[in-house]
Amino acid sequence: MASPQGSRAPLEFGGPLGAAALMLLLPATMFHLLLVVRSGPARLLGPPPYLPGLQVLWSPRMLLLWLTWLGLQAALYLLPARKVAEGQELKDKSRLLYPINGNPIYDFFLGRELNPRVWSFDFKYFCELRPGLIGWVLINLAMLMQEAELRGSPSLAMWLVNGFQLLYVGDALWHEEAVLTTMDITHDGFGFMLAFGDLAWVPFTYSLQAQFLLHHPQPLGVPVASVICLINAVGYYIFRGANSQKNTFRKNPSDPRVADLETIPTATGRQLLVSGWWGMVRHPNYLGDLIMALAWSLPCGVSHLLPYFYLLYFTALLVHREARDEQQCLQKYGLAWHEYCRRVPYRILPYIY
Repeated sequence: MASPQGSRAPLEFGGPLGAAALMLLLPATMFHLLLVVRSGPARLLGPPPYLPGLQVLWSPRMLLLWLTWLGLQAALYLLPARKVAEGQELKDKSRLLYPINGNPIYDFFLGRELNPRVWSFDFKYFCELRPGLIGWVLINLAMLMQEAELRGSPSLAMWLVNGFQLLYVGDALWHEEAVLTTMDITHDGFGFMLAFGDLAWVPFTYSLQAQFLLHHPQPLGVPVASVICLINAVGYYIFRGANSQKNTFRKNPSDPRVADLETIPTATGRQLLVSGWWGMVRHPNYLGDLIMALAWSLPCGVSHLLPYFYLLYFTALLVHREARDEQQCLQKYGLAWHEYCRRVPYRILPYIY
């Protein structure tokens, strides 16, 4: 009989110490970004020009507004007219993904429960798309409207940032069912990492470009704007094409759109795509994501590093997520995954990484 110790999954994110550090670092980074983006120098790596007092950080009116926003999104989530989608098959005992003894810091960060629910209300699925992503768009829109008040009309750069990111969020909501196959839903528990990320990090740091343009307007001509639009279009084409191909294949491998794609059989009975988008690199959707991230930052010019924080952060996030995914796929598919990696040697960027 195997030892219980041997069945334990390896700790991620540096274990308890790494989790504790991230729970301090992430909120501090978010506050730092929100402070420096309003300053004159707008230095990403410099100290903030001032630290606000407690009276600025605490507002009962803002707390009420935030709770109202969450309540509205929860009510919309529970509408009876919603389409019901069947999620991916999960392990019956999700807590086996974590050490049996547990660690309160690590468990609080990553979450012990995979999909905590009260009746039909799934907290993780609700937070994954609705409050944070829609809030991100509303913050962008608020920046656009405030710029119109200050300068008479929104700048071309502000229009581009709003348009690009609205397209991205709209795509996520339109293809909401696809989130059921993501690592966040199928593998990660619902702890500080996802709760803080969905409800605070996403709306306040992903809107950094719009905030920057409000406080630091940038001239942008039509020719340069056209090139930036082309970059975003290429990124979106790769991102949407790769995700649609994967989702179509998962739903129905006999679909004419994917039936001719080459695959590798696995011991689990599933097939691994080795042609189409997924024969180019192992994560073509990540490549599209990064190209779009670049396009979102370019309207802010090249005089400041701050608007490129999202690109730098997202690159690190996707490289780390890719490494986690590689480990999980190796454990799940074994020799078939080795064969897939031989056939598709590049992870995200063709011929480079």
